Amino acid sequence: MAAQIRVPGDHLRVLDPAAGTGILCCAAVEELADRDPPTSRIQLVAYDVDAELAEPLQAVLDYLREWCKEKHGVRLATRLKLTDFVMDHAGALHHEDSLIPSESDDLEFDIVISNPPYFKISKSDPRAVLASNVVYGQPNIYALFMAVSAALVRPDGDFISITPRSFTSGLYFRRFRQVFFDMVRPTLVHAFGSRREAFKRDEVLQENVILHGTRLNSVPQDPQAPFVISSSQGVSDLDESYRRTTSLRAALNLDDSDRVLRLPASDEQARILDLVDSWPNTLASLGLAISTGPVVPFRAKDLVDREGHVPESHVPLLWMNHVRPMQVTWPLQRHKPEYIKRQGAEKLLLPNRNYVLLRRFTAKEEVRRLSAAPYVSRSMPVPQVGLENHLNYIYRQAGALSDEEAWGLAALYNSRLLDTYFRCLNGHTQVNATELRAMPLPESDFIVELGERVQELASPIDHLDPLIADILSAEVPREFVVAQT
Repeated sequence: MAAQIRVPGDHLRVLDPAAGTGILCCAAVEELADRDPPTSRIQLVAYDVDAELAEPLQAVLDYLREWCKEKHGVRLATRLKLTDFVMDHAGALHHEDSLIPSESDDLEFDIVISNPPYFKISKSDPRAVLASNVVYGQPNIYALFMAVSAALVRPDGDFISITPRSFTSGLYFRRFRQVFFDMVRPTLVHAFGSRREAFKRDEVLQENVILHGTRLNSVPQDPQAPFVISSSQGVSDLDESYRRTTSLRAALNLDDSDRVLRLPASDEQARILDLVDSWPNTLASLGLAISTGPVVPFRAKDLVDREGHVPESHVPLLWMNHVRPMQVTWPLQRHKPEYIKRQGAEKLLLPNRNYVLLRRFTAKEEVRRLSAAPYVSRSMPVPQVGLENHLNYIYRQAGALSDEEAWGLAALYNSRLLDTYFRCLNGHTQVNATELRAMPLPESDFIVELGERVQELASPIDHLDPLIADILSAEVPREFVVAQT
């Protein structure tokens, strides 16, 4: 991260807004001191709210100051602030000209380097209130750190952070992305392929990214500016990272208000993005819609049962456990209630029609992020069905999905093609209906043909990718969609 520092100068100011034990700010100062010639004067401001860290962190900064003087002849001035960084500086986000921060002793930094804390806060939290223009829904504190830090960097200064990848997409981070990418031009993102490796010692299970960006002088950004995407499984293979350079336009559509940051880490992934983006449809254009299962069990405790008479008094209640790739299995006879009463649950039940069911969450290390199955109404002789809240379901708004459409759409969502597309856009394990609504889909004829042919397979999930490659034929090279092992 420190090696990403690009800003020149003989006198530089460094900010670490969540210093912890000082690892990152020390790395940044060491990088500046090791330059040839070294940066002769450095000012470092470090924030942290943990009082127990005050003494060891101050000792680290004192040692760093002596190291700079004795080893490199560099003058280092340090200041440790044991206050809430966001509370102290959120006002920078509301400055009349947010691209030029106000002059102050604690503003106009040349470099920000940070590993902010990650946790959700409520919209009523004082920090969220102060940073309200980057908040939508339930905010995560790390996005507030990123936005406020960016506002404190001088034009052409360096912004460097390591955070969860979840800010790159999704409705909850949309306002953040709009504000952040008006301030910072991303130049490099390094993605860790494994959720376990980057912070294995601390048992952190996140899909993390390192982001380097340059503070903008003015808006708009240059869409043709170079943008580097690199990737490694974890820390141990950082030296063998795969790197590819593309244009900023290929990763960030500045004309789109969603400002999703797409991270195709290989040429193959980039070609898959291009292919899927070329598809002409969405769910809406095909007359389809997607919703979240309406049954929230803890709110319907009097309606859900472990046993029931189907279809006389009860109908099936499907959970995520009932949905596996290309297969719905009910009942499982496990510990969860798998039945819901017909009487009293009328507003929660769906008519027994064809649907495509998608799990809203996947396990952290699951091979595929998207997991879908066709629900075919004739498989269950019931008038209605209950869907638990951790399932999304696709349905035809006027009428019903045909068997072929249900099978074809489920096959697409289980394919490596759409899974790769989704992973390039999405950095978390939740599969939101909003993102699926925006995902491109092929022509209806393609979906129907896929549905017809996949039903003929003895083991559909094992042969989806070669089948899709066969139908696409010359449109996409077969290596794009071979089964992932």
